[in-house]
Amino acid sequence: MIRFTLIAVCVSSYLHCADRRPAATVEEPPALEVGALQFERYLPLLEGQRVALVVNHTSMAGNMHLADTLKALGVNLVKIFAPEHGFRGTADPGEHIEDGVDRKLGLPVVSLYGNNRKPTPAQLEDVDIAVFDIQDVGTRFYTYISTLHYVMEACAESGKKVVVLDRPNPNGYVDGPMLDTAFRSFVGMHPIPVVHGLTVGELARMINGEGWLAGGLECELEVIPVTGWSRDEFYSCPVRPSPNLPNDQAIRLYPSLCFFEGTVISVGRGTQTPFQVIGNPLLTDMPYHFTPVSIEGMMKNPPFENQVCYGLDLRDVPVEPRLNIQYVIDMYNAYPDKKNFFTRYFNTLAGNDILRQQIEAGVSEAEIRESWKPGLEAYLQMREKYLLYQ
Repeated sequence: MIRFTLIAVCVSSYLHCADRRPAATVEEPPALEVGALQFERYLPLLEGQRVALVVNHTSMAGNMHLADTLKALGVNLVKIFAPEHGFRGTADPGEHIEDGVDRKLGLPVVSLYGNNRKPTPAQLEDVDIAVFDIQDVGTRFYTYISTLHYVMEACAESGKKVVVLDRPNPNGYVDGPMLDTAFRSFVGMHPIPVVHGLTVGELARMINGEGWLAGGLECELEVIPVTGWSRDEFYSCPVRPSPNLPNDQAIRLYPSLCFFEGTVISVGRGTQTPFQVIGNPLLTDMPYHFTPVSIEGMMKNPPFENQVCYGLDLRDVPVEPRLNIQYVIDMYNAYPDKKNFFTRYFNTLAGNDILRQQIEAGVSEAEIRESWKPGLEAYLQMREKYLLYQ
């Protein structure tokens, strides 16, 4: 039954999604297909199993949500685990998510951004296999990969298997300071750089291989890779990964601008251009201004709500595949009350207390970048054994 329905789904997907140009006279590279579309590779793993999905609004298989697709295929779905922003992806950043029931699917939804961030043994008792399929953006402080870690850890402890349906990383380069484990948190769980250059599938392999799960446990893991993609290609996400990353420009700028979440500078939350504009009410000499307001589904209570912020418009600036710390340096130098520019959260995001000290001491971006090199070189060497893509 599953195989018969699978053929129909695959044919329908190709009819709706495939490029129907005449066949080329030269062989074309394979089309990009995310792991969720590799049905023939993972459906046999799910047959006869009680399946939990770790998914959100980005978990699309063509034009259908993965949960709807698998339910239609007769897979025995027992529950959904939801990360930050919730199953439907509409909760504010940091907002506590409650457990519930998804009316459309009739399935219980267990929040991993509420009372617990790691599935409990009781929550896994009726599960044989967990399927993780969430779009990441390649930065250490994006919490979906922390959810991945805890799901793997819980499944390892309970003897359950994890299948990762992989997706491309839109920021596939490697850059930034390494995490000092003294600063480990939910926005930085692993000793990796800010921009780690891994897909979630590759990172899952690294978490296992480096013994980062509690007690050095190893999770039974299978990764279903993407086809037709290489990491030097920028991947345009078909669905915004989270409420405040609405487009490619925001995703490209996010690794550099997220540091401002640990300062008094607004990153445009409460506008239609978050992570594309930066500013503060005191920077009145800056050339651009915006006024954050409450926006349902994006940010209900943004910093500096209903206050005019002056700063920079980055919507059209070219963004190189590198972490640009110069933005933080320039805004720090421009801000009149330097003693209160940083908050405690900055060190948490940076993963160390060195970067803040360097900026306050007037160290240049070039010198800061030079200080990252030893850690990055060691990381790149270690990373090689976990790569799935060229």
